[in-house]
Amino acid sequence: MAELLTLGWGTDVARTPGKRRWDIAATVAAAVLITASTGASIMEQARVDNEPTSVQDAGKGDGSSVLPGRETVLGAFTGVPYTYPSPARIENPGASEATDFTIDPVAWYTNPFKSPIYYGARVAQWFTGGKAATGIDFIHSKAIAPLDDEANFSGTLNGKPLLPRARMRDVLSKLEFSHGHNMLLLNGFLRLPSIGTRISPYVGAGGGALLPHTEVEYADGSRPRTYEYNYAGPAAQALAGIEIRLSKISVFVEYKFTYAKYGAPLSEVDGSWLPLDLFRQAKRWMAGEPPPGGHISTKVVSHQVVSGLAVRLAPGR
Repeated sequence: MAELLTLGWGTDVARTPGKRRWDIAATVAAAVLITASTGASIMEQARVDNEPTSVQDAGKGDGSSVLPGRETVLGAFTGVPYTYPSPARIENPGASEATDFTIDPVAWYTNPFKSPIYYGARVAQWFTGGKAATGIDFIHSKAIAPLDDEANFSGTLNGKPLLPRARMRDVLSKLEFSHGHNMLLLNGFLRLPSIGTRISPYVGAGGGALLPHTEVEYADGSRPRTYEYNYAGPAAQALAGIEIRLSKISVFVEYKFTYAKYGAPLSEVDGSWLPLDLFRQAKRWMAGEPPPGGHISTKVVSHQVVSGLAVRLAPGR
């Protein structure tokens, strides 16, 4: 865990220092704005913590209770991630002219509010008593390589050694997971002691599948591009948040730490739709066909601050 938390901090990032500082400042500013956007609601709802109606509504069973209990939650959120730089390796041992090279580091950026935007969805089931829950998160983030930046290269492309330092654009015309860096995660949640009747802190953790839209293309056009969804490896998250419970909906703000280990196949085809792309990948795997372009491997580790709305569906008690 210590390695994950420190990954990228001590790295000699190839990206222009001014750009990197701007990315960090913009991410922090956006996170502060998202957090502040819920501040007024927190203060307003804190004033009504002791209202008698808050307790009286708890037994209605129509989804309007502000007290935690057994309920199903449907939520959506958006937010801002900061992603650490990390090495990326492309290897294709099956090619007639061997390709095996590393870019170290890739200073991934995210553009969370540029289409396709950062978004997420959650379905969760809180059990009787409202203290514990299980649920599924789908997170659509992005990880984009800054192609105009210089980076360190080592290894060979099509049997030829690469220069030790070059612009990424001189080697790759596209390297990104922008449609996106998708994670489908099964989580467990635990509520902490409430602050009054309306404000509920919680923590959670989970793991699952990394389902990115992998986009890799060589600058010299020596091989077809890869542009499809695929299963690329495992992903995990840890989170902590605050839920503000209104009559039938909740507002929440949440910090996430996400980790994704990529081993994405380079199929050298243009895909279409996530389920169809995954079906084609499964067929190739069952037939024992290696991906013609090899694999790209990297780690995408992010801090994220998100905010969203959730609808609570409570059964009759």
